Amino acid sequence: MAVAALGSGCAPGEQAASGLAWSECGGGFECATLRVPLDHAAPGGERLDLAVIRLPAGGDRIGSLVVNPGGPGSSGVEYARAARIILSAKVRERFDVVGFDPRGVGGSAPVECLDDAQLDAFVALDTSPDSARERQALEAGSRGFAEGCERRSGRLLAHLGTVDVARDLDLLRQELGDAKLTYLGKSYGTFLGAVYADMFAGNVRALVLDGALDPALSRLRLNADQAAGFEQALRAYIATCLAEDGCPFRSRTVEGALDEVTGLLRRTDRQPLQGDGREVTQALATLGVLTPLYDRNSWPELTETLRQAFKGNGTLLLRNADQLTGRHSDGTYSNQTEANTAVNCVDGAYPRNAAAYGQGAAEAFRRSPRFGPYIMWSSLPCAYWPAAPTFKAHPLKAEGAAPILVLGTSRDPATPSRWARALAGELESGVLLEYDGDGHTAYYNGSGCVDDAVDRYLLTGTAPADGTVCPGIG
Repeated sequence: MAVAALGSGCAPGEQAASGLAWSECGGGFECATLRVPLDHAAPGGERLDLAVIRLPAGGDRIGSLVVNPGGPGSSGVEYARAARIILSAKVRERFDVVGFDPRGVGGSAPVECLDDAQLDAFVALDTSPDSARERQALEAGSRGFAEGCERRSGRLLAHLGTVDVARDLDLLRQELGDAKLTYLGKSYGTFLGAVYADMFAGNVRALVLDGALDPALSRLRLNADQAAGFEQALRAYIATCLAEDGCPFRSRTVEGALDEVTGLLRRTDRQPLQGDGREVTQALATLGVLTPLYDRNSWPELTETLRQAFKGNGTLLLRNADQLTGRHSDGTYSNQTEANTAVNCVDGAYPRNAAAYGQGAAEAFRRSPRFGPYIMWSSLPCAYWPAAPTFKAHPLKAEGAAPILVLGTSRDPATPSRWARALAGELESGVLLEYDGDGHTAYYNGSGCVDDAVDRYLLTGTAPADGTVCPGIG
């Protein structure tokens, strides 16, 4: 089914009217500021300035394509700056590529909780506690994180949820001069897209939701499923590694190699490794293994990381962990970790007692011995969060919306493919496209089958047949 055109009233190649004041900001990009209410229920009150960027279309313009990389906590401005490597040339030719930092993130009233030294201590906390002392330290650190957020950013916390960001997104659509929204969201960005569609179904032109979350699941269930996804990805990586020269595992079986990873993580619990003059705790080592699993192209990097770690050098583990937590080489942090927690804590009804996380960690361990406890306990600050949740888990239907394209990758570590199948089934107009491959998200990640289907949908509104499966690339 074809989706209606934007309806901006522009002749082909003509720029749509925009209420934003754009100025050049390097590399062919233009930047602007979008002012939005802090509280959408009180639009006359305090306002926030959101950072916006665009790369103008190259030729016969259709409209704007708003992109979001996920997180939550990742910068949409920085993601859009990579437009030439995240989108095909034919899409960039026809659309202004637009990114924005959601409220609380990056250049948009960033939430702040801890200073850099405190963040170093927080991210190094043992999030798979196996003693009373470790658990007490984790609870105290998690409570301290929540208290720091309230102390430094208290006025923001109740207004950082995805429901608020979706309202900002619709204001951005209006200011861009687009009658309907064209959008590419990855990972958490799929949740933003689905919430938007459910709230503003009539304003949907074409939404690509790649690496989808299932909004009907509880937050702890999402944690457990994600941990199992990383476990599956680790197995896939090991199977590939064992078939190649130079694989660092002594064992020649997947199960044996998994035991070696477990042994490495347990050793860091007893005695942290050293890397770049810092201690590599069990939590940082876990992140150091987990991070390269996001992208199959990073598997060789994981091989070298493990080779060094097995020899006692934690430098690459630490660098991988820093990448995911937003720590820069000079010891400063982006606000990625703080924003991620702040948004997650109001996007779901987390348990308010530590015992529930302990029980969840035990259950997640059975599905994911390497990652389950870490991922489950990492949500503990939400037990002490000062702001109430603004979203309750439930299926999003987006009744009356134009077709919405949902992508799932069969061995996606962070967003298991069953979430994509669930979301596509929950959305009234959901269309499922599956990619039989590895890595987090599918579009413009090596599959011509996926890229052609997404490009056609964005350009014409014509979605592939529901349930189409694109083969892997080897």
